[in-house]
Amino acid sequence: MEIQHSKHESWSDSESTSSSRVGYSGPLSGPILVSNNNPKKSSKKSARFKDGDEYVEITLDIREDSVSVQNIKGGDPETAMLATKLERRPSLGSQLSFKIRQVSQELKRITSTKGAAPFNKADRNKSGAARALKGLKFMTKNVGTEGWSEIERRFDEMSVNGSLPKSLFGQCIGMNESKEFADELFEALARRRGITSSAINKAQLREFWEQIADQSFDARLQTFFDMVDKNADGRITEEEVKEIITLSASANKLSKIQECAEEYAALIMEELDKDNLGYIEIYNLETLLLQAPSQSTNLVTDSRILSRLLSEKLVPTKERNPLKRWGKGLAYFLDDNWKRIWVLALWISICAGLFTWKFIQYKHRAVFDVMGYCVTTAKGAAETTKFNMALILLPVCRNTITWLRSKTKLGVIVPFDDNINFHKVVAFGIAIGVGLHAGAHLTCDFPRLLHATDDEYEPMEQFFGEERPNNYWWFVKGTEGWTGVTMVVLMAIAYILAQPWFRRNRLNLPKPIKKLTGFNAFWYSHHLFVIVYALFIVHGYYLYLSKKWYKKTTWMYLAVPMLLYACERLIRAFRSGYKSVKILKVAVYPGNVLSLHMTKPQGFKYTSGQYIFVNCADVSPFQWHPFSITSAPGDDYLSIHIRTLGDWTSQLKALFSKVCQPPSVDQSGLLRADIGKGENKPRLPKLLIDGPYGAPAQDYKKYDVLLLVGLGIGATPLISILKDVLNNIKQQNEIEEAIETTGAKNKRKPFATKRAYFYWVTREQGSFEWFRGVMNEVAEYDRDRVIELHNYCTSVYEEGDARSALITMLQSLQHAKSGVDIVSGTQVKTHFARPNWHKVFKHVAVNHTDKRVGVFYCGAPGLTGELRRLAQEFSRKTSTKFDFHKENF
Repeated sequence: MEIQHSKHESWSDSESTSSSRVGYSGPLSGPILVSNNNPKKSSKKSARFKDGDEYVEITLDIREDSVSVQNIKGGDPETAMLATKLERRPSLGSQLSFKIRQVSQELKRITSTKGAAPFNKADRNKSGAARALKGLKFMTKNVGTEGWSEIERRFDEMSVNGSLPKSLFGQCIGMNESKEFADELFEALARRRGITSSAINKAQLREFWEQIADQSFDARLQTFFDMVDKNADGRITEEEVKEIITLSASANKLSKIQECAEEYAALIMEELDKDNLGYIEIYNLETLLLQAPSQSTNLVTDSRILSRLLSEKLVPTKERNPLKRWGKGLAYFLDDNWKRIWVLALWISICAGLFTWKFIQYKHRAVFDVMGYCVTTAKGAAETTKFNMALILLPVCRNTITWLRSKTKLGVIVPFDDNINFHKVVAFGIAIGVGLHAGAHLTCDFPRLLHATDDEYEPMEQFFGEERPNNYWWFVKGTEGWTGVTMVVLMAIAYILAQPWFRRNRLNLPKPIKKLTGFNAFWYSHHLFVIVYALFIVHGYYLYLSKKWYKKTTWMYLAVPMLLYACERLIRAFRSGYKSVKILKVAVYPGNVLSLHMTKPQGFKYTSGQYIFVNCADVSPFQWHPFSITSAPGDDYLSIHIRTLGDWTSQLKALFSKVCQPPSVDQSGLLRADIGKGENKPRLPKLLIDGPYGAPAQDYKKYDVLLLVGLGIGATPLISILKDVLNNIKQQNEIEEAIETTGAKNKRKPFATKRAYFYWVTREQGSFEWFRGVMNEVAEYDRDRVIELHNYCTSVYEEGDARSALITMLQSLQHAKSGVDIVSGTQVKTHFARPNWHKVFKHVAVNHTDKRVGVFYCGAPGLTGELRRLAQEFSRKTSTKFDFHKENF
């Protein structure tokens, strides 16, 4: 029998003395294999031996002066008896000697670490223990929580001949989104057990699962170490560190970290391999993993206030009495929505009043005896349609609404932020009115008239002529008929294409039909309203049952709204004609974002949070698209950031990309063109702008405290607010310096915003390049910490997940060394996964008691409900009041 074994060099007396830790006690990282020449006995094969030999696997626990057998796989009783002879028990003297050496080594370690080492070993008995419990989780709440029974069920479904291939391992344990990471985990677990096959059986999968699901930090640390330690020698080299960095960056979709993997591997070795041994060990990894992250949450609050807040206000209590519970809920609803309620109530009342008035009027006319309630319903619906056709124009008179919002106090009682929503509600009212009117006429009134007796028709002669209509076509071919049918068809087209399923191409339609949908189809179909209104006026003049001009009231309803809307369009056309701008800078960023810096037209004044319409004749001479302004009012330029999502924006980006070049080393973006700096200026597409127009975000100046939340490109209006706050901070600093120098008095009106919290959530690492300059400026000039920045990258797994553990380590190292975050490339440290919005609101509520906080959100509608609910909940349960505003176009 041939025994082959190896002993880690760091376990020797000499090396453990110089090491910062007592020698590792436990099983060897690789198995010790005992050869058995009996061909009848079978055991696992090792790649280090020839295929013709058979082996027995013996695992030994080797300590300073003792050896014990941990496990024997394969062989017979004779082999087991021979293996026991390998064991050696320590004597009493040797045990005492070992304890003395252990204490001596620990004292030396403590003495050696009293210097200014940047990363000392974490105290596992205090905060380090808490971090250990949360760190290096292979199974999180999002992955693999089903337990072994679910894993076993998947194994039965996926296994082939009782074996699970490595390619399906990640899917089986629930790591569907991290296949490469799951493959490396499989390799590490197999390597520790001496498994060389690329497939495992159910018993082996159970062993793998038990190790992965082990809740002890030491077990998770060992598993992670095995993943890095590819050759199972108990040491991690720089090349192995580079490989695991590349793997972690790939799992978290961090392409820029992948590109710099070699640089970051050198950084880790520099910090942990102080003796330049060329490798690090498991305790080095443990030290780094348990190192306290600097400001991991930034949610520091007064513990006394928080305690009171939690105990008195935020403990959810359910009212037992259903009537009181319902009454309280109704009171909260009315308090939050009273502006919308009174506007909707007024609108419904007017519609109901007009319908009732016409209904009663026609009930007392002779036509009622022939057509009955069909004609009363048709005429009542027609009256409400006239009113709604006039009303629907008002919410889209943008200049008027901007003026009313900015120059009057009507915003106190009128919800101007909901103008587009009200436009949609009125459109729905028109659809109902048209449906009732056309349906009653076509299916009821006209058939009844055709089938009326001569006596019944006699009172109708004054309206339809002495010669009675002889067929249904007579009604349709008349002016009243064809104008009505045409209007119904055009309205139906515009209404259907305006629905989000078609406007945003959410439906999986055949290609020929899909070309007829999208934003362009919505835009052009909506401009059919010009034809519809012309037909509506004609249809309202040629009426069957009203012959006197003063009873034809359609033009009376439409006159003022149409005149107002026509003036709006003329102002926009005139203003955009002379508001052509010169392009100063173009940048194309990751994530399909185009940034345009342009000259500010003479007399162009705006407020942060507002938006402009942009037209590019080279793309389409008719289309105008809205974009939030990202520059601040104090800047000497105008800037917008455009995300390419449709045909128009894609063509615009393609046009500007032609004049761009790759950026220099100190510049951001994929492509850039600084037009003002170059001598040979390229020909650029001509842009026209129209605006600015009011938006919910412009109301930020009403609040001392701001909570700004942006998702992806939705951060654009909020960036303008940040820059405005920052510009005012700079001006205030300059004034204070001047006062100290000259002793002059400060006559400047103080800026309203005293505190701003900015939360930017994005999926892609490259997105942080869009506003890198703003982030760095805030970090540099905001001495009093007025602005608190929080960047979140959702492609990175949450803190504590094994897949992001190395990214977290790198982030702490790089930020401590250079002050730059490895994910965002700014001075602002990036958080991973999604924010806990309840904690965010709690943080603001605790730090700003008895204050009113403006919450401004711009992004996907999915988060709107949660933020609005939290704003309402904390407003009711704390002394801090949150006013929620949702940005929309």
